[in-house]
Amino acid sequence: MNAGQPARKIVVTGAAGLVGQNLIPRLKARGPTDIVAIDKHPANTATLRRLHPDIRVIEADLSRDKGWQAELADCDVVIVCHAQIGGLDAEAFESNNVVATRRVLEALSDNEAAYLVHLSSSVVESAANDWYTKTKAAQERVVMESGRPHVVLRPTLMFGWFDRKHLCWLARFMQRVPVFPIPGHGRFLRQPLYAGDLCEIVLACIDKRPNGAAYNISGRETVAYIDLMRMVRDATGARAAIVPIPYRLFWFLLRGYGLFSRDPPFTTKQLEALATPDLFEVIDWPGIFGVSATPLREALEETFRHPDYSQIVLEF
Repeated sequence: MNAGQPARKIVVTGAAGLVGQNLIPRLKARGPTDIVAIDKHPANTATLRRLHPDIRVIEADLSRDKGWQAELADCDVVIVCHAQIGGLDAEAFESNNVVATRRVLEALSDNEAAYLVHLSSSVVESAANDWYTKTKAAQERVVMESGRPHVVLRPTLMFGWFDRKHLCWLARFMQRVPVFPIPGHGRFLRQPLYAGDLCEIVLACIDKRPNGAAYNISGRETVAYIDLMRMVRDATGARAAIVPIPYRLFWFLLRGYGLFSRDPPFTTKQLEALATPDLFEVIDWPGIFGVSATPLREALEETFRHPDYSQIVLEF
């Protein structure tokens, strides 16, 4: 299929996660398209199926299960959103980020024309050295060395509807407590990216079909973590006091929490990544893809005040 020609069938992997849940309403808004959504999380897949009864939703573990491969045999586009983001099991990162992606490419072996939009991460070019960073870099290499028509998008920290692990979890926590702790001085610089903007870039890639390119998709606004939390508080109407606490104390509190939770929303490794002094390249993605960047405050308000989606909470 050539650039500019509408896709007849689109498969979204990891479709019940943050990007997938934000992307599917926007895919549907473009007009009639055969959309197939694949995800392994039972509860979140059920939420996706409830919200979108008009598309095919398949519950499957791409790293292990069979049966989903047939959907890739005749698709025009595959949007790779599946990823292990957090957790305490190194094997889960390898399985869900690397093994699952290899199996997707194997399933596409007889469908040479299918175009791949791969959602990588900005961490592949960061100074962080954790399981997520290592396996996302390996996942990206698998895609780029496949020889398949593809584009790689490397977003920074994202937020948007259905976010269960990042800003939305922090926002819900902030709304429940009188004091919201900030690790250390809180001046760690962040470049948060609105998931809605990333989804518009994905749609542009489906239309334009850039091939073999990798784009660093950063938030256009740089903000200190503590100031970002203040903006979240404003957008949600939370009344918690934002109080910095010593970094090491924060680290030990997270470690203790991890001993009692199988899948904690925020881990010591993610805290270490948060404190790593990384600033990512800011390219002219509005000009490249013809997508307008949503101002940060406006994007936070859209996220936390949407009448239909802002109250839906996905499971970990």
